[in-house]
Amino acid sequence: MSWHSDASSRRRLAGCALLLLLIALLAAWLTLQRRYPALGIADLGWPSPVGGLPQAVLYYTWWPRLVLALLCGAALSAAGVVMQQVLRNPLAAPNTLGIASGAQLALLLATLLVPQALQQGPAAVAMAGGGAAMLLVLALTWHRGLAPALTVLAGLVVNLFLGAVSTALLLFYQEQLSGLLVWGAGSLAQTSWQGVLYLLPRCVLALALAGLLLRPLAVLALDEQSARSLGAALPLLRLLAMALAIFLTAIVVATVGVISFIGLAAPALARLLGARTLAARFGWATLLGALLLLTTDLLLQPLSDELGWFLPTGAMTALLGAPLLLWLIPRMKLTAAPASPSAETRLARQRHPGRWLWGLAVLTVISLLLALLTGHGSTARGWHGELWLAIYQWRLPRVVAALCAGMLLALAGTLMQRVTRNPMASPELLGISGGCAMAVILALQLWPTLTAGGLLLAGVAGAGAMLLLLWQLNRRHGLAQERMLLTGVALTALLDPVQTLALAESDPATQQMLAWLSGSTYFVSWYIAVPALGLLLLSGVGVRYLWRWLDMLPFGPELASSLGVPVARARVGLLLLVALLTAVATLLVGPLSFVGLLAPHLARLLGLSRAREQVYGAMLLGGLLMVIADGIGRQLLFPNEIPAGLVASLLGGGYFIWCLRRL
Repeated sequence: MSWHSDASSRRRLAGCALLLLLIALLAAWLTLQRRYPALGIADLGWPSPVGGLPQAVLYYTWWPRLVLALLCGAALSAAGVVMQQVLRNPLAAPNTLGIASGAQLALLLATLLVPQALQQGPAAVAMAGGGAAMLLVLALTWHRGLAPALTVLAGLVVNLFLGAVSTALLLFYQEQLSGLLVWGAGSLAQTSWQGVLYLLPRCVLALALAGLLLRPLAVLALDEQSARSLGAALPLLRLLAMALAIFLTAIVVATVGVISFIGLAAPALARLLGARTLAARFGWATLLGALLLLTTDLLLQPLSDELGWFLPTGAMTALLGAPLLLWLIPRMKLTAAPASPSAETRLARQRHPGRWLWGLAVLTVISLLLALLTGHGSTARGWHGELWLAIYQWRLPRVVAALCAGMLLALAGTLMQRVTRNPMASPELLGISGGCAMAVILALQLWPTLTAGGLLLAGVAGAGAMLLLLWQLNRRHGLAQERMLLTGVALTALLDPVQTLALAESDPATQQMLAWLSGSTYFVSWYIAVPALGLLLLSGVGVRYLWRWLDMLPFGPELASSLGVPVARARVGLLLLVALLTAVATLLVGPLSFVGLLAPHLARLLGLSRAREQVYGAMLLGGLLMVIADGIGRQLLFPNEIPAGLVASLLGGGYFIWCLRRL
């Protein structure tokens, strides 16, 4: 097979590779001139530790990093091409299928539980974790014939869920896992040739085996019956190819951590520039991926020197991959139709919804009292005045904040699901919470003395911008359910590099920022809790005037408009309200909790299907879930704390993974 399809595509591909190489050489020269101005071109020849301190530093740090970037980029790109061919899915990649996060989580668990397994070989541990994540994705989507959008959606959600588990481990076992936070973000920094010597033979062998599989893998482009008629052993072929792709991903993760989106970007770039055959895509994607990661890393080094920050290359590659994913999603051919109200109307309606609402209210009050009055050492010296004062000053604001955040997110999720007619919509999953968090982080970096009001405005602006982008990317396709979810998860991925930039500074605020991003209520005070409570009461009363809109919009714009609902104005007003509610809740418990998805679903399962019943039922359930999550986080591993948002993420993420089986 030839690498090339025609002369014009060959020129485009070669030109792109040459451009990347020239940019990499220019960035390398500028970096070296800045760090070692006395070195000449002759001093930068074949790496050698002889010649002085600069040459030794280059030999043990800069040259290994350069070679490692080429190897990792090539391995991940080849893995992406193989996955896309096996699954017939142009969005398949190590990150979009959760394989990289599974490998990382396996390495973290092995470090804590069986460190001797890492001495035998970290690649085997990483491969087991990546394989388990891939099996979970396949199990979730097999019933739909591995539909492209659903497969990637399942992979991205598994990626978020496993990432939350990894974050929890990094928070709880900081001493045992010290230094792995930067490694987990994909650091290419080296102090020896050990990483290169480990990766090089394995990478060469795996790429050679992948090259041998290219001809039989080309058969997978045909339909199932045609491929079988050619005598291809499809199950065995797919198993071998996926095992090889997982192995390539595992050895990269075991060496440098998670590198985001290179396995998606390089194959997409090769296809876009004219590589049509599988052999052409494999060859050019491998080359372009190596150069793309090398160029990205070399461009980050002078930026890191200028800012004085350590920027992990892996996390920053999301700045390339997430926009590319957003560009590819509208061009996918999907058969999924927009969500309809039929799914809701089939659920049995509760005959006495008022009783359920009062029951939920009583449970919420009980949970509030238990959260306030129970805890380790609360009554060791009796119920005295100092204890009551401490509860009022420290515990009550946290409990109120958890209650308000849960109720506000539940209200925002219910409004979104009814406006978009998408039962899987939520502020956290569609990237709205992530947009709010990005805006707040950037605002704090630019204006460190910004007040709470300024942060709220920044959060509302970020959430509103994500809502507008989400709407613009999906309105031409009728707000199709799977497409909207895929877009939202891609938008959420943009939070990773912004978070990395914020946490790159080694200042005292870093730990507080990490706790907030994880959803901790530890730093909440009355100064924040009281305005949130006021917004909750105001929105709880004001939503009563929107019942008619919320009851009619799920039946579609045509029917709602014929019944007198100003559809355009109603959508804009409700989505602006969603942005405000999401911004306040995100400021309280961070950007990811899944309560906005979980609470409306639970309300529908209880038979609370009409707008008024579902809204108030979801709000009570959301508040109840967050108060319970905050209580579990405070007491489960006392004196250590699990952030309430992280507990809710694990519960809600597990629930959403279960929901994927029913999509």
